[in-house]
Amino acid sequence: MLRIALGQVDTRVGDIDGNVDRLLAAWHGAADQGADLVVFTELAVTGYPPEDLLLKPEFVRANLQALERLAAQGPSGTAAIVGHVGWRDEDEVDATDALHWDVALASRDLRNSASVLADGRCVATYDKERLPNYGVFDEARYFTPGEGPCVVRVAGVPVGIVVCEDFWIERGPVAEAVDAGARVLVDLNASPYHRGKRADRERWVQRHAVDHGLWVAYVNVVGGQDEVVFDGDSMLADPTGQVVARGAQFETDLVVADLDVEAAAAPGVVGEAPGAGADRPALDGPPAVSRLDGPAEVYAALVRATRDYCTHNGFDEALIGLSGGIDSALTLAVAVDALGPERVTTVAMPSAWSTDHAETDAKAQADAMGVDHLVLPIADPLQAVSEVLGDLVATDWNAGAGVAYENLQSRLRGLYLMALSNERGSIVLTTGNKSEYAVGYATLYGDMAGGFAPLKDVPKTLVYELSRWRNRDGEVIPTSVIDKPPSAELRPDQKDEDSLPPYEVLDDIIAAYVEADESIEEIVARGHDEHTVRQMLRKIDAAEFKRRQAAPGPKITERAFGRDRRVPITNLWRG
Repeated sequence: MLRIALGQVDTRVGDIDGNVDRLLAAWHGAADQGADLVVFTELAVTGYPPEDLLLKPEFVRANLQALERLAAQGPSGTAAIVGHVGWRDEDEVDATDALHWDVALASRDLRNSASVLADGRCVATYDKERLPNYGVFDEARYFTPGEGPCVVRVAGVPVGIVVCEDFWIERGPVAEAVDAGARVLVDLNASPYHRGKRADRERWVQRHAVDHGLWVAYVNVVGGQDEVVFDGDSMLADPTGQVVARGAQFETDLVVADLDVEAAAAPGVVGEAPGAGADRPALDGPPAVSRLDGPAEVYAALVRATRDYCTHNGFDEALIGLSGGIDSALTLAVAVDALGPERVTTVAMPSAWSTDHAETDAKAQADAMGVDHLVLPIADPLQAVSEVLGDLVATDWNAGAGVAYENLQSRLRGLYLMALSNERGSIVLTTGNKSEYAVGYATLYGDMAGGFAPLKDVPKTLVYELSRWRNRDGEVIPTSVIDKPPSAELRPDQKDEDSLPPYEVLDDIIAAYVEADESIEEIVARGHDEHTVRQMLRKIDAAEFKRRQAAPGPKITERAFGRDRRVPITNLWRG
């Protein structure tokens, strides 16, 4: 029998000392429960993804020295598999000789590695073979792929090691580990969340377990990091493919389970790690984990991403322009659930074209959620700016006033929010959704002004679904906000559908073009009007310059704007 622990830890990019503390705490916790082995996540020492921090020799050196501290301070009798940045060098390097390190690392051969630590030493190291270079991943920029399997014996049981992308293929590194005698396979991951990804992961876990007749431990990072959020959701499957233990979603967790597998000889074993021994406490079995589905899962992702972005970047307060519309209403709910009402302030900035019910709806939600609420009208500043601009910008709706005058209002609101942000050291949470960002239905330096965009990858139709879900146990988003036709309220009687097709149509076009790279012909074949498709695709292409200047926001679909989708701003291709 092998007792294994899945160490689902919220390691943070660049916080090497803090990560060591988190890993040691979980490692000792696993040892207290008699685990033979605890498995941590991909690049756990540095956090994922470290990006161009890997170009700094001192960062790589600090990561390797942290691995030494982990080995020295880990509990005896329980082995740990830890993800870190590895480095291959033919010459031995004195860890105290910083100059030698920096010179050597200038011509580095960096690896995405996983090392087995036991009783004060490094028993073995595996280097990730398959380096993803798509979507949010850019590992080929930094790492050299490893070669060949790594199987170690822990408490007499042959354990094979793979890292994330190694796992997402039928043969490859998994088969290599099995051929080398692995009876248990552990997979260290930094797999970002998006809707539907859990099912893909579980299929691969079950497939490898059944195809190779072995136990599979899939361990994933948890927490928000810039544009991605990691959902944890670690799992353990037996050789029949049944998932027998799970980690929590979007929370740190330590899952301990007993594997019914006997000690065995295996070819190619490169190291030996002792087990915890017979004198260990009995397990009641892994605790049941309630899994999130549908809007509950997406909402949890938004909350975790918002909390971690604000907190890890040192913002004690968030500011939100609360208009009485659906987007700002959902943003407020996410912010309060992420940070608490005491750390959120809303600002209503009515103009002459703001409806009375928009102001009362905003106040009602602010009161319901217990946040401080400011009312700062923009009518007088708008009049003053209009007088300064004179005939340069039309201000009469009956004499040609248009987008420029509308955007003056939005930019005055951005001015108010950024002034408060500077004065109070707060972060402004922008309220735009994916549908608006896609077609440029947002104002640069206006409603796009801010530091983080919680709904940036949330289509408008999903905004409504999430809002209704958030009201499931009592109304916090006024029903009138959900039911009224969406409007920017920047001119008399304005409605979004004056400029855009219905959001059900628009969101399907966006999903087809942005997420699936479908052609005009393919999108029309979905049942859409060709003129509408061409018009919306032109808007999507033309808005790239705006998106490049937008605040980051969490990825919750298969392809988000940002690192996930990299197209030129200056682009004359029209497909």
